[in-house]
Amino acid sequence: MNKKILVTGGLGYIGSHTAVQLIEYGFEPIIIDNLSESPIEVKDKIEKVIGRSVIFERVEMCDKSEMARLFEKYPDMVGAIHFAAYLLVNESVEKPLKYYYNNLVSTINLLEEMGRRGIRNVVFSSSCTVYGNPDKLPVSEDAPIKPAESPYGNTKKMSEEILRDFAATGAVDVISLRYFNPIGAHDSGIIGEFQDGPPHHLVPYITETAIGKRTELKIFGGDYNTPDGTCIRDYIHVVDIADAHIYALNRMLEDKMEKAFEVYNLGTGEGYSVLQMVKAFEEATGIKIPYRIVDRRPGDVEAVYADTKLANEKLGWKAKYSLVDMLRSAWNFEQKLHSK
Repeated sequence: MNKKILVTGGLGYIGSHTAVQLIEYGFEPIIIDNLSESPIEVKDKIEKVIGRSVIFERVEMCDKSEMARLFEKYPDMVGAIHFAAYLLVNESVEKPLKYYYNNLVSTINLLEEMGRRGIRNVVFSSSCTVYGNPDKLPVSEDAPIKPAESPYGNTKKMSEEILRDFAATGAVDVISLRYFNPIGAHDSGIIGEFQDGPPHHLVPYITETAIGKRTELKIFGGDYNTPDGTCIRDYIHVVDIADAHIYALNRMLEDKMEKAFEVYNLGTGEGYSVLQMVKAFEEATGIKIPYRIVDRRPGDVEAVYADTKLANEKLGWKAKYSLVDMLRSAWNFEQKLHSK
């Protein structure tokens, strides 16, 4: 059976790990990226992990003609995993039009080409940001979709609506995976979460502080209505997230979907505060993290963690990595980066 899968944004953090896992499971990823957020060196790292070359094309998804050429070159793809998007909450607040244009136009262009060529299967990289500040925890898939706290979150919500409406025409089947907070790195330590400049996510900020690249960790907000005043999130290992995409693809390819648009939460079901994460890292590594609590960051929600029963039951997927595993793998990646 042909198993060529388009992976958009495939050199990004989750995209690169998913490309590796696809190959492990016998798929052939067609990796595309415009290199605006990820360097081409990530391709070399993927190849180092798997021990062979991969198919990569530099493509600007907002350019219809580039997308048409891509699909003409690879007409036998059987599905797509759509990661490509700008993803920084605070930047989206400052530059909303950049986020709306890139994240929505890329999605529309992808769907147009897939519909034109009869390629049915789409796995969408969504986010728990669609739940906003939830009324009830843990959050299940039938929780109300709240007004987004940021333009980034709104692009995920709007993309889901576009995908749902297009699936309703019968042109495609869609599984939307709502991630909670991916962290950690591949066991090899070769690929992981790297951001050029100051980190925008908690764990890289912790590891960069631990290794001495940052003098201290800034914690955004210490006055939330949580036990220790800091935000609570559901942290999940990036390889667990990557594996869920294979489970979703197999559900589609084995014709097991119950409706044309399905949604699943991806998390561990456990919520940890920022201060708990700092303490857990210190316990896992023996390294003390200096930190300072500063003002809240625009667009951040107070607390969110997942009800994962649906993904466990319907996809047959369950998170495997412990919090200690996640933090140690992130630290291993940081040390390997720093040793170069």
